[in-house]
Amino acid sequence: MATLTKNNLFKAYDSKPETAMEKTTRVVKKMVEEDAEKRNAKTSRLRKARLEREASTAPKTTTKGARKPR
Repeated sequence: MATLTKNNLFKAYDSKPETAMEKTTRVVKKMVEEDAEKRNAKTSRLRKARLEREASTAPKTTTKGARKPR
């Protein structure tokens, strides 16, 4: 009988290779995250531009005109 050591007593299990579905899921999640980052950057850029434009324009004062009789 062979002598047992920690090297031959326990089998080393290799991690199983990534399946096609797992690859697809990983790639799609990455794409979705990148799109979300781009969308958030664009939204904040547009919001900043809108706020600057609103701050630079004078507020409109509206006067009520005469109402038409019914």
